[in-house]
Amino acid sequence: MKILVTGYSGQLGYDVVREGKGRGYEIYGTSSRDLDITDKESVFIHVEASKPDVIIHCAAYTAVDKAEDDQERCHEVNVMGTKNLAEVAKAVNAKFVYISTDYVFDGEGNEPFTEMDKPNPVGYYGVTKLEGEKIVQSVLDKWFIIRISWVFGMNGNNFIKTMLKLSESRGELNVVGDQFGSPTYTFDLSRLLIDIIETERYGIYHASNEGFCSWAEFAKEIFKQSGRQVKVHAISTEEYPTRAVRPKNSRMSKQKLTDNGFKNLPTWQDALARYLAELKLEVN
Repeated sequence: MKILVTGYSGQLGYDVVREGKGRGYEIYGTSSRDLDITDKESVFIHVEASKPDVIIHCAAYTAVDKAEDDQERCHEVNVMGTKNLAEVAKAVNAKFVYISTDYVFDGEGNEPFTEMDKPNPVGYYGVTKLEGEKIVQSVLDKWFIIRISWVFGMNGNNFIKTMLKLSESRGELNVVGDQFGSPTYTFDLSRLLIDIIETERYGIYHASNEGFCSWAEFAKEIFKQSGRQVKVHAISTEEYPTRAVRPKNSRMSKQKLTDNGFKNLPTWQDALARYLAELKLEVN
């Protein structure tokens, strides 16, 4: 099986390629430097030449605050880029994996969102990711839509690295305590994605590490596991205003994964412990 992964320079794309190679697949990644997904002609030339059996589309415009003011570029990447890739996947008869997000929901309520719940994005980033979902479903037959949340990996910046960096100079931090979701380790997620493409169990799935927490609870666990003496003050969303509205409830049900025979990811606390151990190895 030959696999093309977009967004190779990002956290998830990097780990998906690493996982695929580890399983012996012919897998290669492209970044925006190698392939401009918004250029339809380039996309078709590149993909028709390599003829992958699977395209895992990890590339996206993910700067959620910037997206509110840079809507044209966000739409170009998340909507038109996805359309180009979906159309070429159809042309070469490849399975297609589209990485989506918890931001397609409005974040209302306290119950985990299921795959059957109606999306209602409140920010422009979420709007474009939902448009991408609709394009994938309308163009293709062999598709997987994987909604993920609160991602962290080795290759790039994330909340954990930010907290550790701040802890070097700060003994107290204010962190939002009324937004809830599931931290997701790209190492674990990439293993699931390769498991999924080995099947034909198409559809929408929610995928994140098990368990829920607030950002403040996540920060406290980061400091606890890393042995940093930092006091975390949980503050409200209103006390930390951002350009884009963040969903307060990013909890997602992973029942569909279980129903379709896929193994749930480990708890986020377990994932954090393994990630911190890998970070330490990288530093040493």
